[in-house]
Amino acid sequence: MPTTFVKGDLFEEAKMVPPPRAFAFAADCSGAMDRGIAVAFKKRWPALADAYRARAEGGKMQLGDVFMWRDGDGEHVVYALGMQRGDKKPKVSTLARALETMVARASDDGVSRIALPRIGAGKGGIDRVRVKRVLTEAGERSPVSLVVFEQFIRSSEPSPSA
Repeated sequence: MPTTFVKGDLFEEAKMVPPPRAFAFAADCSGAMDRGIAVAFKKRWPALADAYRARAEGGKMQLGDVFMWRDGDGEHVVYALGMQRGDKKPKVSTLARALETMVARASDDGVSRIALPRIGAGKGGIDRVRVKRVLTEAGERSPVSLVVFEQFIRSSEPSPSA
């Protein structure tokens, strides 16, 4: 399915999608969720943060791994993509591996659409053009639709990005 790039609020826009509503974000393999979009996920689903931290303890979360969490009612699925460890810069190859794992897993989980924020854009991030190419290629090879929110705009409806 093609990858779609939009502007909007990925959490608000998801309310218009039938369950399961799936999200993904770039995660720190140490289990920390104290920077960037991870903070919003942690505030929205504290149980996700606890489960992810438990998985990451003792080095169980490696670069390129994907941690899947589903809320108690099964309405929301979150994929944490193991993209970096601490302050080390993420790599495009790690993103590609994590995306491949995520879309395969999502298909098995009954997920047909995943909303993602701009990936790898934080401090010391990956080149935006390369990230967009990898996301586009992952979508082309996948039965799962990827919707990337390139720019946050508080709104109930996403709009195509330029």
